[in-house]
Amino acid sequence: MSFIKKKLVLVTVVYWFLLMYMVAALVWWFVALYSQNNLMADMLLADIDKDNPHYNQKVELINLARNRKTAQYIGEGITFLALILVGAVFVYRVTRRQIRLSQQQQNFMMAVTHELKTPIAVTQLNLETLQKRRLDEEKQQKLIANTLQEANRLNTLCNNILLAAQLDSGAYKQAKQEINFTDLVEGCVENFSIRFPQRKLELTANETIYLNGEELLLQMLVNNLIENALKYSPKEKAIQVVLQENSRAILLKVMDEGAGIADDEKKKVFEKFYRTGDERTRKTKGTGLGLYLCKKIVQGHNGYISVTDNEPNGSIFAVTFNT
Repeated sequence: MSFIKKKLVLVTVVYWFLLMYMVAALVWWFVALYSQNNLMADMLLADIDKDNPHYNQKVELINLARNRKTAQYIGEGITFLALILVGAVFVYRVTRRQIRLSQQQQNFMMAVTHELKTPIAVTQLNLETLQKRRLDEEKQQKLIANTLQEANRLNTLCNNILLAAQLDSGAYKQAKQEINFTDLVEGCVENFSIRFPQRKLELTANETIYLNGEELLLQMLVNNLIENALKYSPKEKAIQVVLQENSRAILLKVMDEGAGIADDEKKKVFEKFYRTGDERTRKTKGTGLGLYLCKKIVQGHNGYISVTDNEPNGSIFAVTFNT
């Protein structure tokens, strides 16, 4: 069991112990006050002279006072119990969320470190090779192309981190305008086809579709979805991108033929920093920001993003923009 999980178990045990202690103390407080109230009422009843002509009236007044006090104790007890339970649930949820966020941030730092080290090491090696050896033109161009690809990875990583910070803080100011969404998607697919000539990308877009939005954000949305599909699908399998429009919405789908996503993780993949598996053993690249940014971008454009299974294998990420 990891340190974070042990910490979460310890916090949970301590939390439930303190909660049960407070509830037990509240119950004891109610029983003590209830018993004291009855005792005082019984003592007052015992002091009344039964031959007193107002005996029944006095008994009734004492019983009314006893019942009124009992109702007061019950009302206060229920109020305090409700406040304790509401506060306890809030504290419990916040604590668990904070511990999980700490785990996600730790995973993110590990992922970022790996994502930074790899392209830097490859770039450094390529440049040293070009500096120390006299290579023919073809090999030089191959090394330069590889170096540019790694530089693009670094640029994408930095953009994702910066954009996530700006969107979370509300500092990013969108400049929406009417854009040719079909051209934007075609440009993204073409760019990936050039960067990864060994991969097969298929685009289906039968008409020109216009969308009111932020061009930079929408481009990042499409790029992140395609990159995610390439990352988690076999190299020999095609990635299908479908863009279509009906009378009520614009639909963008990116389909892969990878291993797919388990049902219990379909919503979690859009959470910030969330990635399946262990950061120390995971082979796929990424920081857990791509799909989170996709969700934020789509929400900012009055849309909805979801993931479903692609039969027989793989996943379908569908983005719906309301028009």
